[in-house]
Amino acid sequence: MRHGKTFNHLGRKAEHRAAMLANMACSLIEHKRINTTVAKAKALRKYVEPLITKSKTDSTHSRRTVFSYLKSKEAVTELFREVAPKIASRPGGYTRIIRMGYRAGDNAEMAMIELVDFNTLYGNTVEKASAKKRTRRGAAKKKDEETDVTETPAATTEEAPAAEAKPKKTRKKKDDADSAE
Repeated sequence: MRHGKTFNHLGRKAEHRAAMLANMACSLIEHKRINTTVAKAKALRKYVEPLITKSKTDSTHSRRTVFSYLKSKEAVTELFREVAPKIASRPGGYTRIIRMGYRAGDNAEMAMIELVDFNTLYGNTVEKASAKKRTRRGAAKKKDEETDVTETPAATTEEAPAAEAKPKKTRKKKDDADSAE
């Protein structure tokens, strides 16, 4: 029975899958971002994030543990020298998956997986984009308020003739209210 054994096998045998994820993790660490399918990116995230967490403690044991997964001295060195100091204060979530559309050949959904702290351009644009959304919504409200303010004199001039067209009912009520007082 397969109780609780839920992870994506990616259409490969265990050895092939382990080798592929190790190679992808090495590429991600060395290049800071790679393009792949969404399924592989999600599997890679589960594979590489514990390794990055291990790299926070620079000891012989953690280096050997990470090397047993990656099988690349260059990737381990880069992970412990460059990546670990940058992510030392981050409690988790070291990678970001960005969907990139569909591949032309087989229509597979593609994604870019990257190390979060190493892409300053995308990080800044995300904050600006979310700020733009907030600004745009706020700007729309401000525009409505500004148009109300700008249209208020025009509206009063337009409403005045309309108010003059209806004065019989409103004046009677006002006259009744005045006479009641």
